[in-house]
Amino acid sequence: MTLAAGLALGLSFGNAAVADSHDMARYKEMFEPIPSIAPIPADNTQTPVKIELGKMLFFEPRISASGIISCATCHNPALGFADRIPLAVGHMGQVGERKTPTVLNAALLEAQFWDGRAATLEEQALGPIEADIEMAMPLDEAVQRLKEFDVYQEMFAEVFGGDDPIKADNVAKALASFQRTLLTPNSPLDRYLAGDEQALTDKQKRGMRAFVDRGCVACHRGPALSDSQFHRIQVPGSTDLGRYLVTGEEHDRHAFRTPTLRNVAVTYPYFNNGQVATLDEAIRVMGREMLNLDLPDDEVADMVAFMHALTGDMPEFAFPALP
Repeated sequence: MTLAAGLALGLSFGNAAVADSHDMARYKEMFEPIPSIAPIPADNTQTPVKIELGKMLFFEPRISASGIISCATCHNPALGFADRIPLAVGHMGQVGERKTPTVLNAALLEAQFWDGRAATLEEQALGPIEADIEMAMPLDEAVQRLKEFDVYQEMFAEVFGGDDPIKADNVAKALASFQRTLLTPNSPLDRYLAGDEQALTDKQKRGMRAFVDRGCVACHRGPALSDSQFHRIQVPGSTDLGRYLVTGEEHDRHAFRTPTLRNVAVTYPYFNNGQVATLDEAIRVMGREMLNLDLPDDEVADMVAFMHALTGDMPEFAFPALP
């Protein structure tokens, strides 16, 4: 859907009561539910053992230089697979320049990281391990450390085969396989889209209308509520050049990938620098940055309510017992 199409619906926007079910049908068509299974690439099929291996690696701190940081340190399952602090903290307490994005539903995105420097989960998986400011572990040393454990030797051999299955590419494939299971279905919005008219409150339905009528759905669309594209925005306190650091293209200066709005109520604070603490203020920032207007208080409150309807069921799994 184009921005123009999203804004076109705004011609009918007002402070009227929630429309009848026939009228709301137009708004439902603008949204897609979370799929039951994430797209799976042809070269990395899902198997139970591979997923279990990826889960172990996700929680494995010994593939960090300090031996105490894992993927789950910043992508904490108890915190919406994020960390709820403004800027990520990594190796030796170093503070990064960007907020940790959630990995929930990341399998539905077409670009990873705030600046899109990786296209797939496989491409993304190894970056934090190597990054000096994150896990700070050279990949060859991470691989050697995994080889010290019989259980990893056995699991990599079972999943990948070959004479030397513990290698960086296979670590990435296993991690990506686990992350593809981190979907959050059954949100109030998903239930509403499936036909449960009572799944959303009247306030949330008004927020849904406002979300469409103001054109938010032009960028926050699809099952992940993200177009995976890059848009210029300068949020309070940010000097980050964003996508420009990847492409060098002037039009990418201060451009960032559209974040997913799935589970946005539990993955605060907001924006690339994590300097906006509440949904209320985040919506107001977007109004000013993208629409060049101050949104009315009642409309903001309705959209905040709608954002809460985007929280789905958290993934259920047993935490791994590491060797």
